Amino acid sequence: MSSSNDDEIIRGMSSQDGRAVKKVLIADDKETGRELVRTVLEDKGYSVFEASNGIEALEMAHQVRPDLIILDLHMPGLDGFGVIKELRLDSSFAKTPVIALTASAMQGDRARAAAAGFTGYITKPVPLKLLRSEVERLLQ
Repeated sequence: MSSSNDDEIIRGMSSQDGRAVKKVLIADDKETGRELVRTVLEDKGYSVFEASNGIEALEMAHQVRPDLIILDLHMPGLDGFGVIKELRLDSSFAKTPVIALTASAMQGDRARAAAAGFTGYITKPVPLKLLRSEVERLLQ
């Protein structure tokens, strides 16, 4: 049974000035990768949720309804491409910005990610300035 506090956390909290806090879901099978992105985003005032694989990412996305999703492309089970495919089939996620995150940037990967429905693309190691600016741009 969910308490009203749990429901408020999932729906979204308010900042001190009354604006809704933007929710970001990070899905990466590497805990250190999630931790770095989470720290950067929490420092900017975002509410961050985490998933360690694609299946968890889909479940969390439906539960939390994030304003932005950051997906590692290479996760065991269901990878980032599989997650974006499922998300884009759901009309409630049709316009949700989704950033592809990858350590293996091969020629053509950026175009392949865009064709799959990703709205942003960042390579690892994550350039923190680029991460901040992409998140801010996509959440305006």
